[in-house]
Amino acid sequence: MSQDALIKELHRLMKDEENERLECKEAKGDYDFRSLAKYCAAIANEGGGYVILGVTDRLPRRVVGSNAFRDLNGTKANLCRELSLRIGVDEIEHADGRVLVFRIPSRPRGMPVQYRGAYWMRAGDAPVGMNPQQLRAIFDETGPDFSGETYTGGDITDLDRRAIDLLRDAWAKTSRNKAILQLNDAQLLNDAELLIDGYPCYAALILLGTKAAVRRHLPQAEIVFEYRLKEESIPYDQRLEFTEGFFLFEQELIAAINSRNDVQYFQEGMFRRDIPTFSESVVREALLNAVSHRDYRLGGSIFIRQFPRKMEIISPGGLPQGVTVDNIMWSQTPRNRRIAETLARCGLVERSGQGIDTMFSESIKQGKAVPDFTGTNEHRVYLTMKGEVQNPHFLRFLEQLGEERLESFSIEDLMALDLIARGIAVSEPLKSRLPRLVDNGVVERRGAGRGTHYILSRELYGYVGQKGKYTRERGLDHETNKALLFQHISENRTEGSRLAELNQVLPFLSRSAVQRLLQELRGEGKIQCIGKTKGARWYPA
Repeated sequence: MSQDALIKELHRLMKDEENERLECKEAKGDYDFRSLAKYCAAIANEGGGYVILGVTDRLPRRVVGSNAFRDLNGTKANLCRELSLRIGVDEIEHADGRVLVFRIPSRPRGMPVQYRGAYWMRAGDAPVGMNPQQLRAIFDETGPDFSGETYTGGDITDLDRRAIDLLRDAWAKTSRNKAILQLNDAQLLNDAELLIDGYPCYAALILLGTKAAVRRHLPQAEIVFEYRLKEESIPYDQRLEFTEGFFLFEQELIAAINSRNDVQYFQEGMFRRDIPTFSESVVREALLNAVSHRDYRLGGSIFIRQFPRKMEIISPGGLPQGVTVDNIMWSQTPRNRRIAETLARCGLVERSGQGIDTMFSESIKQGKAVPDFTGTNEHRVYLTMKGEVQNPHFLRFLEQLGEERLESFSIEDLMALDLIARGIAVSEPLKSRLPRLVDNGVVERRGAGRGTHYILSRELYGYVGQKGKYTRERGLDHETNKALLFQHISENRTEGSRLAELNQVLPFLSRSAVQRLLQELRGEGKIQCIGKTKGARWYPA
């Protein structure tokens, strides 16, 4: 949004009473990050809202200005890391001082947001920890958690000691709490909620189980990796089967994928980029999503099929309830909450589902096609990742934006920019991001009304030496457009020209824009219209 639009929205928010979804602080000097994180977590758990710094907290409010969080990109990154939640922030240069508006999304369905070991909520003017009943109500939103249930005949000997040690080390490192290293196995597993009354749950078996225990109690918790040199090949060139706790084979599986992962080289003048066909961060997020969200009640394994330029990951069970291929970017519902929470404790996944964001944003930044869920149905999730760099010039566009500027872009900004670069109409959920991209000088708006379209900015085309393409994308100037219409009408003087034909002459303009040009030509005495409505035809005067 432009500064004027942001100021207008700020004045609207300043008129509201403080409640569970709005917190205002003066914060004239600095502001404690821990307090900000608690408020953000509490507001997310209440359904989302705003934290505003730089305004008085009591009505009628006024702007006093804030000097807090000068490194906004660093603050956003820290909030995302601490809360596993993507929080936006607008810096508003108001006449009375600087104001920060933190935009906090709602927590994912069935998953409360925690900070420093507590799940926060609003109580009066301060955040407080949720009680067990409130937490249970949130957990029950998605129904029973299969991964949190115990299985018949299980005990702690089903869990591999090496996997338990990996859990201990990763949790201590992620939480920066060295005391975890001193916990014995039983206490560690209890604190991680992987033991229920002394018995392991399915999440413990899936993540930490020995090969014998997994094969005995849940053989479908298997991941099969296959590599084929040619997509049309039926026989595989390599096959690995993993039927044990995920922590025990994760590194081996990633290494197998990387061993076949070649690098694509691009050089144009001084510009050089070496891009792996499959980004490890994207592959890892896709794999962790499959482990966290597949339906373990169904038979069948997770299949990973790798080809030189394509990878497929097929998981048993469709998408979780409420999630579709169309809304997967904005709607995250955990199917196996206990697995997701354990992986989050170890810093492997983002609890609020931003792994999907990572997969999309990294693919766009590398000039590749975004992850494709075509083939997904109620019985399986079918993910295809294409590793071919589609548009090397787009990589140069992103290079010119710079890392700091890119960090300020949301995943929606990147997706809209990607569509514009590929000449595809921006979808409705992303259109709200277009004014911000225009304000940033990244794209330009062309045409009006139904004929409005967006192109990459002249500046970016200039950076990569494609000014001619910019001129073509921008379209012809006003007088040239009129000349083309007059030429077509003159060449078809015998039968006349219908409006539909004239729209084809200038396809980048709206119907109303073409009609305005025709009226100008008629006003200049160059053309005339005979007939009405659909039967109308244009002739030279």
